[in-house]
Amino acid sequence: MSAVAAGADGAATPETRARYRRILRFASRHLVVAWWYEVVLPQIGLQAVADRTRERRMTRFARRFHGLAVELGGLMIKVGQFMSSRLDVLPPEITAELEGLQDEVPPVPFDALRAAAEAELGAPLERVFAWFDETPIAAASLGQAHRARLSAADAEDTGLTDVVVKVQRPGIDAVVDVDLAALRKVGRWLSRVRVVSNRVDMPALVEEFAATSREEIDYLHEAASSVRFADDFAGDARVAVPSVVWERTTRRVLTLEDVTAIKITDQEALRAAGIDPADVAPVFAAVMFDQLFAHGSFHADPHPGNVFVTPRPDGGFVLTFIDFGMMGAVPDSTRAGLRKLLIAAAGRDGHGLLAAVRDIGMLLPSADTAELERALAQLFARFGGMGFAELREVDPREFRAFADEFGDVVRSLPFQLPENFLLVIRAMSLTSGVCSALDPAFNLWDSVEPYAARLLREESGNVVRDVMTEAGEVAAVAWRLPKRVDGLISRFEDGAVQVATPKLDRQLARLENLVRRAVSGVLFAGLLIGGAVLQTAEVGFGAVLMWASALPLLHALFARR
Repeated sequence: MSAVAAGADGAATPETRARYRRILRFASRHLVVAWWYEVVLPQIGLQAVADRTRERRMTRFARRFHGLAVELGGLMIKVGQFMSSRLDVLPPEITAELEGLQDEVPPVPFDALRAAAEAELGAPLERVFAWFDETPIAAASLGQAHRARLSAADAEDTGLTDVVVKVQRPGIDAVVDVDLAALRKVGRWLSRVRVVSNRVDMPALVEEFAATSREEIDYLHEAASSVRFADDFAGDARVAVPSVVWERTTRRVLTLEDVTAIKITDQEALRAAGIDPADVAPVFAAVMFDQLFAHGSFHADPHPGNVFVTPRPDGGFVLTFIDFGMMGAVPDSTRAGLRKLLIAAAGRDGHGLLAAVRDIGMLLPSADTAELERALAQLFARFGGMGFAELREVDPREFRAFADEFGDVVRSLPFQLPENFLLVIRAMSLTSGVCSALDPAFNLWDSVEPYAARLLREESGNVVRDVMTEAGEVAAVAWRLPKRVDGLISRFEDGAVQVATPKLDRQLARLENLVRRAVSGVLFAGLLIGGAVLQTAEVGFGAVLMWASALPLLHALFARR
């Protein structure tokens, strides 16, 4: 088990080995259950059983994972937090159960935390700070935060008095190593499942998660990220960022200005301060859009505990972001695709949406998207302008009918998840969740449309360049057209032209597969009955036939669609 994290002496400890095995046992058990209900039972005509038990199974899985994550801590908490934010993919039975993982982490005993902090700072806490609160204000999966007061000398140098000190959990490096080793193993298992491997490179996704996790336990990296975030929003009255006390910051200890205010989803406190929660939602969404589509660097963990609302004397408010350990970067090419996607979504443009998805790299260029474009047109026409509250009122049968009509189309397309897209999805999922908590009637379109219009105006400055590029492409096509037409005529004369009919080909392939499985079923029955008849007369040969019948049975049950 070389992949398992080593202890301080360089060897794997019994604790790390037990942790590694427990994570893998949990994953393997639930993967087998999912395979049985979602693959095997539908193959043998028991789809109704899988459908009837799905809600109960999802709830049971979420509760067991919740318990495992709280008990083990470490990256298991981060995995649970990510799952709780995927309202767009995972059923509510899972997201609702795991939502509490945002804040539910047991604190480290203060004596152990004191020893870790003093080892990093090189002096007793009483000499470094004028006061240090032993009760944590927040306990996260990787670290813990305490209020403190700077010494007179440090306060004079920095201009700050009250601070928050984040201290890394003792031994978290080894825990992260173990969890990443287990996640890499599970990722390799999932990469062997065709429905998963066709959509995402799981090992690459785990490595992206690993890189982010490594950065998150390096507080020097977090401090530098907070400075970069502050620079991006310098002069923006909507956003504030705590100052870093660099003299009291190391890789495992981070000291920041105390900016504690109203938690963004605390509606009662917001109203008491004269702030309407419904006014906060569009501002928060716009700030997140700015990070993703304008700056290219964004806060990837904007859950409610990491965003405060500070009232201003003029009756307005400021959004204060903290905890910059998980930051995402959007390359220029991806950012351009995201901007196109946002503009297309605001304009209910299915064709433009698909083009943007291709630019981002989520859809292979070879995909036949005519049916998907038609599906998007119907989706926009029916649900495009609805807010979260309105969507909840829609008859579930309507969603089910839409999924039945276009489910096969979507599943047949070669969608894939780009490696750098995990944090984008997380940030947007958390953003929509916070906005809907602030205002159940919040309509994301109300924030998207003016923002998209602004982006469109900004991009209109490049119209001349785009027109010139398009004209050059048209001229090049016109230049090559006579030769290509001549070549096409020659191929017609030679009988070398082939017509591709992907939809018909898929239907024929399914029919051919069905016939083969039916033949296997008949062969199974013949061998089994023949073996049973001969069993009494010729024991050996009859047994061989009965055992051999298992092969066509397996093919009939589990041959891929």
